[in-house]
Amino acid sequence: MAKRDVAVLPPEPAQDETAIAAQQVSSDDHLISLWLHGRSAGTQRAYAADVAAFRDYVQTPLRKVSLGDLQAFHDSLADLSTASQARKLSAVKSLLTFGQKTGYLVLNVGTPVKLPKIKQALAERILDEDAVLHMLTLERHPRNKALLRLLYLGGLRISEACGLKVRDLQVSRDSGQITVFGKGGKTRVVLLKPSIWADLAMMRGNDPEAAVFRSREGGGHLNPSQVHRIVKKAAARAGLSDAVSAHWLRHAHVSHALDRGAPAHLVQATVGHASLTTTSRYAHARPTDSSSKYLAG
Repeated sequence: MAKRDVAVLPPEPAQDETAIAAQQVSSDDHLISLWLHGRSAGTQRAYAADVAAFRDYVQTPLRKVSLGDLQAFHDSLADLSTASQARKLSAVKSLLTFGQKTGYLVLNVGTPVKLPKIKQALAERILDEDAVLHMLTLERHPRNKALLRLLYLGGLRISEACGLKVRDLQVSRDSGQITVFGKGGKTRVVLLKPSIWADLAMMRGNDPEAAVFRSREGGGHLNPSQVHRIVKKAAARAGLSDAVSAHWLRHAHVSHALDRGAPAHLVQATVGHASLTTTSRYAHARPTDSSSKYLAG
């Protein structure tokens, strides 16, 4: 029996994966929404504001942005601190890199743009131990005092303190510990001194989902703005600089712990630094010795 001829169809043309990816992004606004997805609320607000400032300046779709546009935007930031310039440019560069990875942008014009060097002013933001203790002593409100002490003694970020729930507090031997949901979605456990644990234990209620630091307006979690005001008032009461913020207490925790001999890797684990290099910067910012002390004159 004769075999039939079987028609052989030509292979389908290979689909361009970049083109397929690009179809998943419908507009500049959609790209920005995808880029911001999954970041913390604070990061989303900051990045969205930086990118909005860039788009207002260039007044052109992202697909038509040129290297010259980005350089001109950089020049327009000259009156800002180098840290602010670097933050804004970093946000734009991150968006453009994401846009190219998705295939929405053909070129990443941000690649050649270098971020400005930032002066390391960490030493200016580290309070002396006596100044911190004075600030804590003068606070009389029980909730606010416990909050300030935890920011310093626990080395917490402001968002981490705001997010604490009753279920995050656990007894540990003669003291206690807190489970902290930190930056980048990382969770860490911080063992506390008995004195600050006693403050927190007194604030615990029976609802495990209740906020540890409750707002007087509705009883929910304190928000970062409220904590910011509490810290500012405490600093003013102690006669400290009006630049003092909650993060200064975190800086003080790291610096003072290192000064008192705490191992750098332990400090890193406690405060949740991404790398030991970040923690080590504090030792360089406030050295305890210098070759200049050995010279005559």
